[in-house]
Amino acid sequence: MWRILGEPGRDLCDRGLSVSRRDVLRVGGSGVLGLTLGGALQLQAEAANSGAGGGRGWARAKHIIMVYLQGGPSHLDLWDPKTDVPDNVKSVFKPIDTRLPGVQLTELLPKLAQVNDLFTMIRSVSYTPNGLFNHTAAIYQMMTGYTTDKVSPSGQLEPPDPKDFPNFGSNIIRLKPPTEPMLPFVMLPRPLQESNVVGKGGTAGFLGRAFDPYTLYPPGDDMDMAKMSKIKVDDLQLRPDVFATRLERRAKLRDSIVKRMKVVDEAVKDYTLNEYYDKALSLIVSGKARDAFNLDAEPSSIRERYGRNTFGDSCLLARRLVEAGTRVVEVVWPKVANSDNHSWDVHVGLSGRMKNQSGPMLDGGVSALISDLDERGLLDETLVVVVGEFGRSPQRGVSTSGNGNSDDGRDHWPYCYTGIVAGAGTKRGYVHGESDQTGSAPLRDPVHPGQLLASMYHAIGINPQTVVYNHLNQPRELVKAEHVPALFA
Repeated sequence: MWRILGEPGRDLCDRGLSVSRRDVLRVGGSGVLGLTLGGALQLQAEAANSGAGGGRGWARAKHIIMVYLQGGPSHLDLWDPKTDVPDNVKSVFKPIDTRLPGVQLTELLPKLAQVNDLFTMIRSVSYTPNGLFNHTAAIYQMMTGYTTDKVSPSGQLEPPDPKDFPNFGSNIIRLKPPTEPMLPFVMLPRPLQESNVVGKGGTAGFLGRAFDPYTLYPPGDDMDMAKMSKIKVDDLQLRPDVFATRLERRAKLRDSIVKRMKVVDEAVKDYTLNEYYDKALSLIVSGKARDAFNLDAEPSSIRERYGRNTFGDSCLLARRLVEAGTRVVEVVWPKVANSDNHSWDVHVGLSGRMKNQSGPMLDGGVSALISDLDERGLLDETLVVVVGEFGRSPQRGVSTSGNGNSDDGRDHWPYCYTGIVAGAGTKRGYVHGESDQTGSAPLRDPVHPGQLLASMYHAIGINPQTVVYNHLNQPRELVKAEHVPALFA
């Protein structure tokens, strides 16, 4: 480990801008820069591997927006309604027609029904879990492509660990750094969570903290629908003069290291580290990132279209971020899994919660996001993925995961559920796969969550089998799955 002893830190108003040990810790560790020296030294070899690919949809995406419906939304009550089934399977919500002949959604999604000619609906997402399949383990699999051995008796995982597999967004920004001077990976408006397990599957894991997402978690209770208006832009800018000065200090430290250590200078000469620092500085100077977070810049009609609530505002922020150059945005459903009120984890009270809370927010936010991107010409280069960690049980009132369920509730169901992909070369107005009569299992074309991740890597121009090295320097594929060619036009 390198240890560089600088002069004691001074106030930022000091013109000498002396280097402190605290500055050393910050060099290369900033999420704004998205690059570490150790990571840079492997990028060239990995880039050659990641470039192997091709076929339909290859490298069409410049950006990815993951809308993650943590909690497990009921496919039967949203986008895969069944009619000729027993009453305890049939949704309490009526089916409605859509823009696609013969394709129905439920009455909870009237706005999505009018734009489903813009996206692909996958009605056959499916996997068989190992052991208990509660939220944390399922979230980890969806975000990383891997399962873990360390599961508690309740089915929950242990808290995040530096040895974890990386979130897909961390892999992407490492192998495909953004070309704009913009935050590379942003997660909002809350962390991935089940009960007290917070952030599992949401970090860069063994890649190192430099590739963690920039997290935007405004203060306030999850039931506060106006919390996104409380965003502290100062959290990003730290006042323009202060943040810019700190970055200048880090740049001076970099120059000092390079000047004194010729071996480092030689090792990184082909990796244009100066360019990354310059982009970070220009990010602050230009105010591009700060502007992206300014929702007040949007017309009132757009705000209303997305919905003036936490989820709608988060979807709108996602559009503004990719418009400004962010590579990956992960919008996490703004209510923790394994909770009531606005959560998709509907073991009880499904009818009221989905009708009055989660359903309208989902319908407004996702329909606005996809159609707005399309109208702005951004959908062609932005892949939007909408999915949860699993669906809900076909029969109401039964236990499939050890949880209690009322007659007006459904339990966890990973064996068959629905996801959405839109943009970046994916098909428009297409339904992939089909579930059986009760929505219990795929009749055809099942899609494993790993295949969905592989399709995301494919879309952004990264071979899903690209090898990365973990904390023990062991080779690991990004994901052990192939992409799904049928999703792409």
